[in-house]
Amino acid sequence: MSDSLTVAVLGTGLMGAGMARNLSAAGHDVRAWNRTLSRAEPLAADGVRVVADAAEAVRGADAVLTMLLDGPATRAVVEGAAEALRPGAVWLQTGTVGPEAQAGLAAFAAEHGLLFVDAPVLGTRPVADAGQLNVMAAGPDAARPVADKVFDAIGASTLWLPGDAADGPASRLKLVINNWVLALTAATGETLALAKALGVDPDHFLGTIEGGALDVPYLRMKAAAILGGDFTPNFTVEGAAKDLRLIAAAGEAAGARMDLAAAGAARFQRAADQGHAAEDMAAGYFASFGP
Repeated sequence: MSDSLTVAVLGTGLMGAGMARNLSAAGHDVRAWNRTLSRAEPLAADGVRVVADAAEAVRGADAVLTMLLDGPATRAVVEGAAEALRPGAVWLQTGTVGPEAQAGLAAFAAEHGLLFVDAPVLGTRPVADAGQLNVMAAGPDAARPVADKVFDAIGASTLWLPGDAADGPASRLKLVINNWVLALTAATGETLALAKALGVDPDHFLGTIEGGALDVPYLRMKAAAILGGDFTPNFTVEGAAKDLRLIAAAGEAAGARMDLAAAGAARFQRAADQGHAAEDMAAGYFASFGP
């Protein structure tokens, strides 16, 4: 097999754009599609062929990489391109869609002769831009020669997990990780909101815990965004609410009550409804104020 692949990237938002750029920089022939075409068009300057139709992107591709908001969006886009999918192509499903949707996507892949890889990624937009994502993957051995070339271009490390991709072992791990990340984010916002409400200088809070067991680098990063008023998105409020709904549903379906996740989903959704949906998830802070 040639070192160069033809890769279709479906979804060039906060994460997908960086993935497409790094694939092109690694020498692959990259075709990118995005529902809002204008968001993909800047990729042309990086050697990516931007197309207006998902079917055109996937036609003859060795690998199809999806990075879309949720399961229904992913299913709709891939179904719309079904006639152009090449049997034997590797489908790398990198979005966070939850176990139920993942099983449906895997079934669709099997019906169309695709090699399906459950492949969520860990990282923010700058990490994706730098090609330093952490990839978690599960799928058939036959997919690995293609999948590993893609992962080498977009990530710093790949953890291959045992199990059937249809069962979503990598996606289940991603939900566990995201639960921790989103709990930290929500707690940071609510703690700083409490400090404001009680008239406590947030620097006194941060200074008191500095260097101790309660200090966390992620707290520092999100606190800086909130206190500096910089909500440039790395991961959005809308995405946080969606992921927490998936986490709560997956946990409870498996017998674990996810009280904090459910409350967090409501909190981030409230911030989204206030007009912060497309801002960085640190803007969940605003859920403590207003309606």
